[in-house]
Amino acid sequence: MDENDMAGEADGDRLLRLLALDENDLDVISAHLQDAHVRRADLHFLPHEHRFVLALQRFDWERPEDAPPRRRLAALHFDQVRAVRHRNLEHTAPDSLFNLLAIHFIEGEKPSGAVVLEFSGGAAIRLDVECIEAQMKDLGPMWEVAGRPAHTEGEGSGREHDGGSDAGKT
Repeated sequence: MDENDMAGEADGDRLLRLLALDENDLDVISAHLQDAHVRRADLHFLPHEHRFVLALQRFDWERPEDAPPRRRLAALHFDQVRAVRHRNLEHTAPDSLFNLLAIHFIEGEKPSGAVVLEFSGGAAIRLDVECIEAQMKDLGPMWEVAGRPAHTEGEGSGREHDGGSDAGKT
């Protein structure tokens, strides 16, 4: 974390910046982005830059459980991306909201492989990468939400405890 990102921020309100260069680093980013909301319109592959970029409304898991739950606007990008494939995204409206469940790496011929972003409802994005190179950064805006995401056994999609939705927040 860059100290400049923490300037002027109260404890617990610090902007998070993470870099992933291996599978363990990617697991850390995945944990911080579990249950993030992603709009279809906020997914972008930049083939000439070999980059995949997305904006997310991540749940603030660092916040104490007794504090009001909130989401933060964040960005995530992957470099060294050779190709992008997706499942169950092609017939969705640009404003469709997806719930990110996990990000994981499938090893290929070292150091290449695939980064898979799994969403609730069976949607997924597969990034064929030369190597793991990703960055996640909080962008600053945050807002309180109805409750903490909860999962029932065997269920992947996140839902707020009290059934409330914060899907309309941007």
